[in-house]
Amino acid sequence: MTDQHTFPSLEFAWRTDRGVVRTGNEDAVAVHPQLNLVVVADGVGGASAGEVASRTAVDLISQRFEERLPSRETPRMAQLLTEAVVDEANSAILKSSKEHPEYAGMGTTVVMGYVGHDWLVYGHVGDSRLYRLRDGVLDQLTRDHSFIQEVVDQGFFPSLEEAREYGITDNVLTRALGSSSRVKATTASTKIAPGDIYLFCTDGLTGMLPHTEIRNVLVAVEDSLDTAAETLVTLACKRGGNDNITVALLRVNALPTANAN
Repeated sequence: MTDQHTFPSLEFAWRTDRGVVRTGNEDAVAVHPQLNLVVVADGVGGASAGEVASRTAVDLISQRFEERLPSRETPRMAQLLTEAVVDEANSAILKSSKEHPEYAGMGTTVVMGYVGHDWLVYGHVGDSRLYRLRDGVLDQLTRDHSFIQEVVDQGFFPSLEEAREYGITDNVLTRALGSSSRVKATTASTKIAPGDIYLFCTDGLTGMLPHTEIRNVLVAVEDSLDTAAETLVTLACKRGGNDNITVALLRVNALPTANAN
């Protein structure tokens, strides 16, 4: 359990929707205010397998994080814990695939974040993302594990837009839980500040709404996280809603007092 004297004051809101086209929802989300933890996953696979993979990841990460969370953690300790629990989730998904033939080939992305004293540790696998709104500026903190991002990073194209014009699609992942025996999460930490809003989301949102529109929604309704979450999902559905849509928002209301131990 977190302590109000040593942890910041946080606010949370989340929404998940199957969208307009899909008949089911293979996204999963867990928000744990008592742990300062958010986990979002986007499953892939036939039948219900994607749903199984995303739920396995979210539930296992949540459970293990609660069990192993040290009482006096540092960003580095939380980062190592993030890497460990994501690796364990990967193993659990692979094990389930082998034990249940109907789940063969299932996998999932994941993006997660944990808030400590005055910092956020985050990790991700795949193309589910984390953004930060600070002083009206929206920054993408994660970088997709996708083929299109890799060809841009390697200099074959100057931007994602030009890669798309060439015919490269966004939906080819280079890393996902369940894809191989060893899948390493990309993790990092960042200092938080009062007023920060952090957006965890699946590509059902970012595939429908451009960066500028996401930023405009968060700025326009930042006083109500519930309204912001609902507006983002509604707009993504109106733009076509061709995938499941999940958003989780975290706002930093205040940092711990200076004399906290």
